Amino acid sequence: MGKASKDKRDIYYRKAKEEGWRARSAFKLMQIDQEFNIFHGVKRAVDLCAAPGSWSQVLSRNLYLPAKLSSDGKDGGLPLIVAIDLQPMAPIEGVIQVQGDITNARTAEVVIRHFDGCKADLVVCDGAPDVTGLHDMDEFVQSQLILAALTIVTHVLKVGGKFVAKIFRGKDTSLLYCQLKLFFSQVTFAKPKSSRNSSIEAFAVCENYSPPEGFKEKDLYHLLEKVGTPSGADDLDCRSGWLEGPNKVYIPFLACGDLSGYDSDRSYPLPSTEGGTYQSLDPVQPPIAPPYKTALEMKKASSHGAGADTSKSSLDP
Repeated sequence: MGKASKDKRDIYYRKAKEEGWRARSAFKLMQIDQEFNIFHGVKRAVDLCAAPGSWSQVLSRNLYLPAKLSSDGKDGGLPLIVAIDLQPMAPIEGVIQVQGDITNARTAEVVIRHFDGCKADLVVCDGAPDVTGLHDMDEFVQSQLILAALTIVTHVLKVGGKFVAKIFRGKDTSLLYCQLKLFFSQVTFAKPKSSRNSSIEAFAVCENYSPPEGFKEKDLYHLLEKVGTPSGADDLDCRSGWLEGPNKVYIPFLACGDLSGYDSDRSYPLPSTEGGTYQSLDPVQPPIAPPYKTALEMKKASSHGAGADTSKSSLDP
């Protein structure tokens, strides 16, 4: 598929390049903020699984850059943003990069050191595994990624803080909701307008971090194993039992963003230009160390080797 046809198919893909975002996912975080006002009062933020950096860009443009231009920023009160990923990422103004594992306690220690011993007001995570197309499998792997993110959240997020993470909706979504409710008084599953309707993705917006009394970070998984229901009863299966009968609990699910705006599943015509031909833009920031880089190098080397062997054989008598 050529660039122009992809631009025509996906309006948010095209708009992201026009507005300087590294990925179309930037619109998802902005639309979540429009609905939940998650950036209000944030001075310290963490972006987990940050590469290629579109969510870090949103944090920079909404937190760091406005403060830098204001009188408060000139006095040294600039917000701090830390981006964490196993892959390296091109620099973003106002964003401190940490190349590390979000499940490692040392990574949490590095973040807190950058915050001068304080904890974060907001943690966001747009990470996702390579999908297989098997929805049950993808949902399970994604839920484990969120629980891995929760591991570092319990170390770096302050009481009362907010956490936003990508989820995959499925038959066990209620289990994840129940687990998150252990730590946050308010949990809402949201579907931004820029997220395709054909996709099973949504986002868990968790507000007011309030871990159980006496909670110790190292006991996280033991606590999750004993999870019961949002109402506190322990005799029901949290995957489905508490969603049935007279005590039925509904998971809050909300569409956010301008519902009359662009449709992410629709194809839009390319805009007309003075020259008459639309010029497709290159990506704002290509990957600097993609995981497939080694495979490309091996393929290139093998093709060169094959060419050399062919030329040699043609010269043999």
